[in-house]
Amino acid sequence: MIDKRASADHEITGLIAERWSPRAFSDRTIESDKVLSLFEAARWAPSAFNEQPWRFITASKGNPPEFEKMLSCLADSNQVWAKRAQLLMILVVKNSFDYNNKPNRWAMHDCGLALENLLLEAAAQGLQGHPMAGFSTEAVREYYGVPDGYEPLVAIAVGYVGEPSLLEGELKERELEKRERLPLDSFVFEGKWQQPREK
Repeated sequence: MIDKRASADHEITGLIAERWSPRAFSDRTIESDKVLSLFEAARWAPSAFNEQPWRFITASKGNPPEFEKMLSCLADSNQVWAKRAQLLMILVVKNSFDYNNKPNRWAMHDCGLALENLLLEAAAQGLQGHPMAGFSTEAVREYYGVPDGYEPLVAIAVGYVGEPSLLEGELKERELEKRERLPLDSFVFEGKWQQPREK
């Protein structure tokens, strides 16, 4: 197993350092209690007015027809590796408030919070999740009957991490690359725009 722990410049909690987005997944089945814990973690994310605008559509490797249906919604470049995951899901955002039906401009933000809760819980359970932008929202709408007012936002593959040798070529190279992030002074400002915060 490769070590992809973040080499943080400042101390951060272990789960954040350990969370990453693999492409090599093992064929080990995810225990059902762990799957439920992922969604329980998402459930307790904060949201504007407690709207909880997230909805998850899931497909397990244990149900091959449903798994293949969701897999077919992914971009070809993602299907190549996501087919090895044990669990696929689509996060769908509800775009308006229940109480007044007005647009909820924080909905995508809140779905991001729910997804990060889910990903951190996955890491706590010995799993990893890989969010994907590359999927067909039209296919998701058609296959799952997603109604107006809801928008497929992101696809996620979840499973136990496998060996990089399961991948080939560029995918294998990317799996082995060192994780990189922008330095703090490139996005944390004080006083005015693009003026780095004093340490």
